[in-house]
Amino acid sequence: MKSNILKYIFAIIVIGLVAYSAYIIYGKQDNSQNNYEVIKYEKEEEIIDNIRIPIVNFDTLNPILSNNAQIQNISKLVYEPLLSVDANYKIELCLAKEWNKVNQTSYIIKLKDNIKWSDGIKFTAKDVQFTIDKLKDTNIKSIYTYNVENITSVEVIDDITIRINLDKEVPFFEYNLTFPIMSYKYYENEDFLSTSKNNNPVGTGRFKVENDNGNITLKINQEWWNKEEKDCKLSQIQIVKYGNMGEVYKAFKIGNIDIINTNSVEIENYIGTIGYNLKSYKGRELDYIAFNCNNEELANKEVRQALSYVIDKQNIVSAIYGDKYYISNFPLDYGNYLYEDEKVGYEYNIDKARNILLENGWEFKNRTWQKVKDYRTLRLKFNLVVNSSNVKRVQVAENIKTNLENLGININIIKANDLTYARYLENKNYDIILTGKYTSFSPDLTSYFGELNLANYNNETVKQILNDVKNIREEKILKEKYNNLINIYKEDMPYVYLYWNRGSLVCSSKLMGDIRPNKYNLFCNIDTWYRQ
Repeated sequence: MKSNILKYIFAIIVIGLVAYSAYIIYGKQDNSQNNYEVIKYEKEEEIIDNIRIPIVNFDTLNPILSNNAQIQNISKLVYEPLLSVDANYKIELCLAKEWNKVNQTSYIIKLKDNIKWSDGIKFTAKDVQFTIDKLKDTNIKSIYTYNVENITSVEVIDDITIRINLDKEVPFFEYNLTFPIMSYKYYENEDFLSTSKNNNPVGTGRFKVENDNGNITLKINQEWWNKEEKDCKLSQIQIVKYGNMGEVYKAFKIGNIDIINTNSVEIENYIGTIGYNLKSYKGRELDYIAFNCNNEELANKEVRQALSYVIDKQNIVSAIYGDKYYISNFPLDYGNYLYEDEKVGYEYNIDKARNILLENGWEFKNRTWQKVKDYRTLRLKFNLVVNSSNVKRVQVAENIKTNLENLGININIIKANDLTYARYLENKNYDIILTGKYTSFSPDLTSYFGELNLANYNNETVKQILNDVKNIREEKILKEKYNNLINIYKEDMPYVYLYWNRGSLVCSSKLMGDIRPNKYNLFCNIDTWYRQ
């Protein structure tokens, strides 16, 4: 009996040992598997808190001295202006906490008083005065010189107040106050043009510069004043120098850099079509045609309307720019908050064009449109002037000629050399001219509709609107004024706006976040960016 009990006890012990061994072996194996899955998940969601940006033809980190567009884009992360421009091209406060137009030629600007440079020195009005003085220095060739050319003096009233005086009234002058402010103390007793301090300058922006023997890194500026902004997922940005764009394309394809900013419409030819995301935005180059309203036939707005209906913008953009440009209908349709009408321009409609001419007394006879006025026969035949050195515009002119001749309008293209073309623009002795403009961020439209405009267009109501908006800051009223101007333009059609060029931010497929570049700021929402 005792023997049997011992056998039972032994059997129970053996079963227990087997069960425990199984638990040890398989239980740990299961836990190991679970741990592996957690680690794998974390790797998939891993955030790399730095990105790499290329620069070709590096010159200097000083944005006032640099002629490098890539430096100018990056500088917005390090330096800040008095006033900035948001994603809808509306002016907004930055280093200034308020501004006021005292009279036609004077502005008072109050500065925020909680701002420090990245070296800990307090930002003051003296820094603003110093920066404007440097921009007006004739020995300094800066892309921002234009911003201050009408400034005659800057008065420092106190540490946070300045008065800016102009030589004449400048519509929407506040848009000129978007240049980067430099530190007076940092450059005190230094040769601004040649000092080694330009290699490692201080700013007031979200990032600060660290330059270690030419290796440039932007790191989070712990002194940044804008505590209301969200924390940035990036801790640093590496600036990588290259000798040419060929090297940049190669580096991008093998994953050594994360973004390329380009105006090229043929970028796919250099980096292929897969493995990246393309974030496109409207550029600032606007091409358009001007009708000379002093021409007897073109003085008739119905003739201008008819011509506008048969210029096929979509065909131009497709045939000549491979659908890589944006159709334009008005000078503010690059995204400006004051432009709300998406149907300002005339869509291609040859039948409507023909009916407009017929309703206004024109008849198609002997292969041309004719009209008798004061015992004289007027005919719709025009010279179209284009710059012969601009190959793309010559192609556009040929396209427009075909469009207009399909309606029966006789067009002679004058391909003028640079000097002759400049004289045409100066003297306005043309019927129609194909031209273009690099537009500012300001909504001022004086160059198109004010005195000495290229169309010789004269409308007193429009002039009054242009005069009114110079002193209006209330958005609702401004929009009403601009809508009135747009409606008058739609009726009078002194110009046909054709297309905007395109900019693209080419992003690695590993670059994540809310990436929405615009021409003013490529780095909108950079606080959300990161790399996988």
